[in-house]
Amino acid sequence: MSEPTQLHLLRPGQLATILKINGVSALRRRFIEMGIVKGETIRIERRAPLGDPIEYFIKGYHLALRTEEAAQIDVVVVDR
Repeated sequence: MSEPTQLHLLRPGQLATILKINGVSALRRRFIEMGIVKGETIRIERRAPLGDPIEYFIKGYHLALRTEEAAQIDVVVVDR
């Protein structure tokens, strides 16, 4: 298993498992409503041309998050 990192630091195509969700309670609640929960696998699809937002694939749907939002999510990269 690799070292924990923040979600926004991963490259397109990488898979990661969510370890922890940081941030204020309103943001954490919003993440949970979107399906971003501990133990879930998330894939980085692509970045916008200027780097923000970033598109992710989780639980069968595509999701775009701003870099500062993705920085609140701690993940560990899944080795293929």
